[in-house]
Amino acid sequence: MAASAHADALKDEIAPTGKLRVAIAISPAGGAFWCTRTENGYAGVPVDLGKAMAAQLGVPIDYVVHQNSGQITDAAANNAWDITFLPKDAERETKMTFGPIYEVADATYIVKPGSTITSFAALDQDGVKVAAVNATTTMRGAIAHLKHAKVTGYQTYDEIFNLLKGGGIDAFALSRDQLNAMASKIPGARVLDETFKQTVTAVAVPLDHPLAAAFATKFMTDAIANGTLRKAYDNNGLKGSPVRTEVK
Repeated sequence: MAASAHADALKDEIAPTGKLRVAIAISPAGGAFWCTRTENGYAGVPVDLGKAMAAQLGVPIDYVVHQNSGQITDAAANNAWDITFLPKDAERETKMTFGPIYEVADATYIVKPGSTITSFAALDQDGVKVAAVNATTTMRGAIAHLKHAKVTGYQTYDEIFNLLKGGGIDAFALSRDQLNAMASKIPGARVLDETFKQTVTAVAVPLDHPLAAAFATKFMTDAIANGTLRKAYDNNGLKGSPVRTEVK
């Protein structure tokens, strides 16, 4: 009886609409945070994790699509989603409750085709234009890192991709794996060797949802241990990528 009452209270808190609303961000690159559109809906590590979580709860799933993690953060206080998987930083911890980290990514820069920039020192010069996805932890990290180059936020990955390809910006700040994928699509673009910060990605729920937070924490702890996370990586083009859950 008590277990049943707890299950009902959890569902009321984590899925108040009767569906588990999972906030995701879309880009062509995919990866451990970004998701992609498919003919049948969406694909990505958060898509697979959300599906497994909904199945465990016994509720249908509903993906709430955003253009970037900053938009997901802004929607946290508006009852627009129930669970998400996104990069964590101190500012976001004031707006949502995070569970276990499931990815650690090295952030760096890609420079435009034909650029002579080969190091952070060469990049951080007056007049150099650096792009980042707006209101993201990587953008905040790039602003803190660069003292002379100008960092500008854009809403979508696609917009920045086209600017870099056309030479409208000098560089783009993002995680190394995403930038390596981008470099393969823009001949002459180069990913710099140095790393300016490590970005950690974790499960999150809105503030003041203690039952949802406890469930999400247990779910991710189990998913890391039982292979669910590894399977989600393998299903989404990350077979060669190690699962990193701790900053070293």
